[in-house]
Amino acid sequence: MSEFYPDLPDRLKMSFSEIDSDIVVDLRKTDAEYVALYRELAEIKQQHPFIDTILEGEGAIKLSAEEHEVLAQAVQLTRKLESMERRHIYFRGHTDAYAYLKEIGAL
Repeated sequence: MSEFYPDLPDRLKMSFSEIDSDIVVDLRKTDAEYVALYRELAEIKQQHPFIDTILEGEGAIKLSAEEHEVLAQAVQLTRKLESMERRHIYFRGHTDAYAYLKEIGAL
C-alpha cells in the first residue's frame, strides 16, 4: 500500500499497544476473576515493595525464605493475568477477523 495509508497488518502493528491496553481495560470491566487476581497482586505488591525493586531495580538482592515465597506468589499471579490477557487477545483477533471478512464480503 502507499506510505500514507499502510495496509491492515502494518496498521495493526502500529496500534498494537493501544489494542493491548484496550484488552486490559476490557478485562478489568468485564471479568471478575481477572479483577480479583489483579487486586490480589496489587495488594501483595503494596504490602511487599521489595517485589518492584526486584523486578525494576538494579544490583544484587538477597531474599529471606518468606520474601522468596511472596515473590513466587506474585510471579504466579502475574502469569495468570498475562495468560488471561493473551487468551482475550486471541479471541478478540478471531472476532475482529470475522468482522473484517464480513465487511469485505468474503463471508
